[in-house]
Amino acid sequence: MEHLKENCLSLILSFTSPRDTCRVSDVSTEFRSAGDSDELWNTFLPPDINQILRRSISTLTYTSKKQLYFLLCDLSYWTMAMCFWIDKRNGKKCLMVAARQLAIVPRWWSWLYDSNSRFSEEVAVLDKGRCLDIRGKMKIGMLSPHTTYETYLVFKIYEDACGLDSANTSIRFVNEREEVPDDEASTVYPDPRTSAHNIEQRNGVLSRWRKDEWMEIKTGEFETGARDDDDEVETRFMSTDTNILKTGLIVQGIEFRPKQPMAVV
Repeated sequence: MEHLKENCLSLILSFTSPRDTCRVSDVSTEFRSAGDSDELWNTFLPPDINQILRRSISTLTYTSKKQLYFLLCDLSYWTMAMCFWIDKRNGKKCLMVAARQLAIVPRWWSWLYDSNSRFSEEVAVLDKGRCLDIRGKMKIGMLSPHTTYETYLVFKIYEDACGLDSANTSIRFVNEREEVPDDEASTVYPDPRTSAHNIEQRNGVLSRWRKDEWMEIKTGEFETGARDDDDEVETRFMSTDTNILKTGLIVQGIEFRPKQPMAVV
């Protein structure tokens, strides 16, 4: 390896992953030098990184593309309505749409400041409603191509919340389908107080706690493929049973994240 030029080593490393690159950089000084090159880390950054940086309201200070990569692994504000970061393992784009940008029925919701919210501390609170319907859209061009994505509703539930035992979720490409039929929707159980009971008898998705003290629940999965940048994908979280009063749901937004591979046991 000591006889290979640094740019050759960088080219070899570009076919691996950021994680592998950091590991092999400990093997020798030659690999370390190649593993720190801007040319290499440019291949791990999103192709439209310059546009991303221009649109961000956050100012990032960095001296190398490797440093920029790891700065982008932490959540950063892209606009006041959307957060952007990259997956540390593969450099794929991750985005979160703020509650203000979601389609909801305004008369059943109010706005509250929560110190743990990413969007100027603002969240949406379901006061009282008979019909719960939340929709979030994303243009394919904002995401990484040829990537399987999962969508998650990020939320909390008040202790006195009710009517949130179960809900339905769906996902669709807007230009292909008007709506997803009810019989194709997935069942989810957002309230952890009720979803913990008789789990073995249920066929659906449960909510889970996150490190940031919010909860999340999966609302869909899709493949970006080679679609047009202007194509839109929409995920929906709904409970349309008008016989049940619903209250106490706090929504921060909806995340679009690359699907992680199953762990090998």
